Amino acid sequence: MSSVDRLVILDTTLRDGEQSPGVALNVEDKLTIAHQLARAGVDVIEAGFPNSSPGDFAAVRAVAEQVEGPVIAGLCRCSAEDVRACADALRPAASARIHVFIGTSPIHRDGQLHLSPAEVRERAVSMTALARTLRDDVEFSPMDASRTEPEFLADVVAGCIDAGATTVNLPDTVGYATPDEWRRLIAWMYEQVPRLRDVVLSVHCHNDLGLATANSLVSVVAGARQVETCVNGIGERAGNAALEEIAVATRMHPQVYGVDTSLDHTQLYRTSRLVSQLTGMLVQPNKAVVGANAFAHQSGIHQDGMLKDRRTFEIIEPHEVGAGSSLVLGKLSGRHALRERLNQLGYRLDEEDLRRAFVRFKQLADRKRDVTDRDLEAIVADERQSGTELYRLEHLQVSCGTNLRPTATVRMALPGGSSREAVAVGDGPVDATYRAIDSLVPVSAELEEFAIQAITEGMDAVGEVSVRVRKNGTLRAGHGADTDIIVAAAKAYVHALNKISAGTPPPD
Repeated sequence: MSSVDRLVILDTTLRDGEQSPGVALNVEDKLTIAHQLARAGVDVIEAGFPNSSPGDFAAVRAVAEQVEGPVIAGLCRCSAEDVRACADALRPAASARIHVFIGTSPIHRDGQLHLSPAEVRERAVSMTALARTLRDDVEFSPMDASRTEPEFLADVVAGCIDAGATTVNLPDTVGYATPDEWRRLIAWMYEQVPRLRDVVLSVHCHNDLGLATANSLVSVVAGARQVETCVNGIGERAGNAALEEIAVATRMHPQVYGVDTSLDHTQLYRTSRLVSQLTGMLVQPNKAVVGANAFAHQSGIHQDGMLKDRRTFEIIEPHEVGAGSSLVLGKLSGRHALRERLNQLGYRLDEEDLRRAFVRFKQLADRKRDVTDRDLEAIVADERQSGTELYRLEHLQVSCGTNLRPTATVRMALPGGSSREAVAVGDGPVDATYRAIDSLVPVSAELEEFAIQAITEGMDAVGEVSVRVRKNGTLRAGHGADTDIIVAAAKAYVHALNKISAGTPPPD
C-alpha cells in the first residue's frame, strides 16, 4: 500500500437514512439530497432499495437518470427478482452498483430466513453471480457480520468474491461490536480470505452503542478502504456512522489512517442542514462537526483562549466545513440573488416553488433586517411541502395570557378547494391550536414528539418546530418554521398529518 490510499465514501442517507423512524422522502427530496451529495464529492450514493416499493424504484431510477458524478447504487436481497429490479432501476446510470445482501448470523438464518448455512451460502454466491452478469460493479454484504461465526463468514465472503463481487462490505448491523474486536475481525478476515486484497473491503457500522464512527475508523486502520455513512449519522434505530465525522477525522489524522477522500469539506455543513430540513430530523446542538454548539464557547477560560488564539480550544475552524459562511440577503435583494443563493445551498426549485419562496422571502425581509441562510432553508422547507399538501393552514389566531384560557381559531384549506374554520380551547396555545386542527382534518393520529428551536439569532429569530405523529404503527415527521413559533407548530403538525393522509408506505 502507498502511504496515502484512497478511501471510498458510500453514503446511504437515501436508503438506510430514510429508514429512520418518521422519515419518508419523496422523489424530489431524494433528488435534491443526491445532487448535494454529488456536490459534496461522495463517491457512491446508495439511492434506495428498488424492489421494496414502486416509490423507491422510481426514486432510484430518477437518481440514476439525473445525478452525475458518483456511482449510483441500489440495494437488493438475495433473490433473482430483487437483483433484476435493482439492475432495471439503475439502467440509466453511467456508473452503477448492485448491492446484494443476506443475513448470515445464526439469529438471522434461524429466526428470519429459516435457512441452513449451506442454503444461505448458495443464495449469496448465486445472486452475486447473477448481479455480476448485469453490472460490473457488485457489492456483497453478509448482514449481521459481527454476530456471524467467523469461519462461516469467511467462507461466504470467499465464495462471493469468486462469484464476482468487487466490493465486500462487513456490516455491524445492530451496532454490537466494540472497536478492538471489530478491528481484530477485519485483520483475521484478511488472513483467512487472501482474495480480500483483490477487492475493496467496506464497513457499515451502526450506532446502537455509540460506536459507529469509532468502529468505522478502526476499520480503516485495519485495511478497509470503503466506509458507508449517513449525513448527520441518521439511520435505523440509533443511526449510522456520520459522514461529516468520518470525513473530518480522517483528514485531521492522515498519519493514523493513511487515507484521503474526494470530499469537499466546505459542503459538509450545508449538506447537514439540507438533510435535516428534508427529513425533519433536528441536529442536536452538541453534534460533532455540524451541531449548533460545535463552534460555540461559553466558558470564560475558553473565551479568553479563543480571543488570543483560536487553536487553544478549537481544532476545526468553521469555514473548513462550510459553517459560519452565511450570505446575508435583505429586502432589496432580487429574485435572481435568491435563486443563486438557494442553488449554492443545494436547493433546486422550479419556477412555481421559487415564486412562492420569493414571496415568503420578501415578507420575512420586511420583518427582519437580515435574512440568513438558515432563514432561507426554513422558507424553502415550508414552501416545498405546501405545494403538495391535501390540507393547508390558511389562518391562525390565538388568544392566551395569565388570566385567559388559551383559545385558537384555525381556518384550513381542504381537498376540493373548500375551507373550514374551527375554534378550540386547550391547556396552552399549541394544545388549543392542535385541537382546532384535529376538528378540521379527519386524520386520527397521536402526537409522540414535539421539539422547538430557534434557528437564527435575535428577537426576530425564525423558530423551527419538528413533530412526530403515529397512526396504526406508522410514524411520520412534520416540520414547520416561522417567526411566530405557534404558527411554526401548526405548520409542523399539518405537515405530519398530510404525510399520513397521503398514505406513503414506510420504508422496509
